[in-house]
Amino acid sequence: MLHKISIEHILFLDIETVPETRTFQELSPIKQQLWEEKSKYQRKEEFTAEEYYVRAGIWAEFGKIACISVGFFKSREDSRTFRLTTFKGEEEKILKDFSNLLSTHFYKDHHLLCAHNGKEFDFPFIARRMLVHGLSLPPKLNLFGKKPWEVPHLDTLELWKFGDYKHYTSLKLLTNVLGIPSPKDDIDGSEVRDVFYEERNINRIAVYCEKDVIAIAQIILKFRQEKLLEESEIISV
Repeated sequence: MLHKISIEHILFLDIETVPETRTFQELSPIKQQLWEEKSKYQRKEEFTAEEYYVRAGIWAEFGKIACISVGFFKSREDSRTFRLTTFKGEEEKILKDFSNLLSTHFYKDHHLLCAHNGKEFDFPFIARRMLVHGLSLPPKLNLFGKKPWEVPHLDTLELWKFGDYKHYTSLKLLTNVLGIPSPKDDIDGSEVRDVFYEERNINRIAVYCEKDVIAIAQIILKFRQEKLLEESEIISV
């Protein structure tokens, strides 16, 4: 089935998220209470709500997007390139720029969005944060009323599951199993919050995010039994 999809019609993406404020104390009193209620089942009695707040970035209600990286293939005769770009800065601008990309370049029926665990995390997180900022959902993220086969999303985790709903495989593990260079050669997701708030190094996060996008594209190539990308074919724009 994947072979029937033109690889140039796929927008590969990854997002990095952080807690909405640097510390728990910077939240309003009502938001602190809501976080305490939201997180109590995950943290149980091992952590206080304040201690557990470093993990708040995985919830769209308490987190925000630090960057969105995207990549897409361009082919010319016997050559191909994989073009990468990252949207960073204030979250609202990130979301507007990403929405503009979808509206101008990836808006047709045959266009697809692809991420690892995207259906559970990336796609709904982006959509929720857009609504928080009062932004209109682009058609590729507006799933209201769509039948499952009409949803324009690919998920490399879902593809690897082969219908096994109990199975979770991280991007790092999947690239290792498939013989793809690991994208996790600097930081990992658990360190993004510190790099964002303590180091204030968004460029380091962007590089990490782009490596994930490359890895996702490589996985799709592997599934299609096509040649993996070489470094010379990857262009950052």
